[in-house]
Amino acid sequence: MKLYLTDKGIFLLSNDQVYHLPDKDFDHLINRDDLLAYLNKCCSDYKSIDLSEKELANTALAPIQNQEVWAAGVTYYKSKKARMDESKNSGGSTFYDKIYDAKRPELFFKSTASRVRGPNNLLRVRKDSNWTVPEPELALLVTAKQKIIGYSIGNDMSARDIEGENPLYLPQAKSYEGSTALGPCLLILDRPLNANTRIELQIRRKGILAFSGETSIKEIKRSFEELASYLFLELDFPKGCYLMTGTGIVPDDSFSILSEDEIYITIEGIGTLKNSVA
Repeated sequence: MKLYLTDKGIFLLSNDQVYHLPDKDFDHLINRDDLLAYLNKCCSDYKSIDLSEKELANTALAPIQNQEVWAAGVTYYKSKKARMDESKNSGGSTFYDKIYDAKRPELFFKSTASRVRGPNNLLRVRKDSNWTVPEPELALLVTAKQKIIGYSIGNDMSARDIEGENPLYLPQAKSYEGSTALGPCLLILDRPLNANTRIELQIRRKGILAFSGETSIKEIKRSFEELASYLFLELDFPKGCYLMTGTGIVPDDSFSILSEDEIYITIEGIGTLKNSVA
């Protein structure tokens, strides 16, 4: 099942049928203890409407209301290597080597809900960055009771030159206006996501493919439950939260995103998150 947030309300896609839900409060909906049973009941109680998934995706907002967005770093081996390379001149490379094997994961605050961009919205490169890349990530939706109930696609834009200059600059490299995107929907499952689920990234420049890459979530070193447990260890999230799980797709060091580039992130079973760069 997929939930789509639009300016006309919340829509449910189930078995290729679309239902307009009566719910107005996304926060309350996703934190229901009986969420799956409730959504199944909606499919029985309401008539489907004549709307396609493509039409929903074209009008979708970011599937977020009052959730914070957090992120996990260095969860893929490729990410560890990239972070070590970008920070070697600052002497910070050993930090990333150690955190990959440490018991405690790297977790950092990414965005408030109001700063999250949805599908087809513009993302940005910091004015003081000359080396910025998108980071395609699986995003977990974790309820207030620390239950992982859904998955979305996240884009964790990152100013690699700023982070590489000094690891303490991570908040500036990661959190700024137009640095976070989510969408196009929230996939609700009653089972864990398949470990072979692929994540694909394409960047098009003036209509021409400038970069592509792919990975799978089985390459993530830590379990989703482990990441969520550390996030909730000393924090409460009354409305739930999103937790991005790291990136395993890293463009070459010579590549940087440019204005008007188009970013396509596809995750099997969820869809494609498309954004352009301002």
